[in-house]
Amino acid sequence: MQELIDKLKLQLIDQLNLEDMTPEDINEDDSLFESELGLDSIDALEIIVLLEREYGVKIQNQEDGKKIFKSVRSIAEHIDANT
Repeated sequence: MQELIDKLKLQLIDQLNLEDMTPEDINEDDSLFESELGLDSIDALEIIVLLEREYGVKIQNQEDGKKIFKSVRSIAEHIDANT
């Protein structure tokens, strides 16, 4: 699981153009949208594209998205459970 979390951190930095961040700057248990990252709805769409493209994972509805996008760890757990 930790390997997937580390890979996701790198992918998020790349996908969201977080050039000033390193994987170590991202706590896998912190909220993606209420933390230092300060992600917004546009970022959520980019994460959806990343998950579909890289992992074949689709987000079925907004309620699922809220749970899945809670943290890097929750995204990794969803990928692990659905691939």
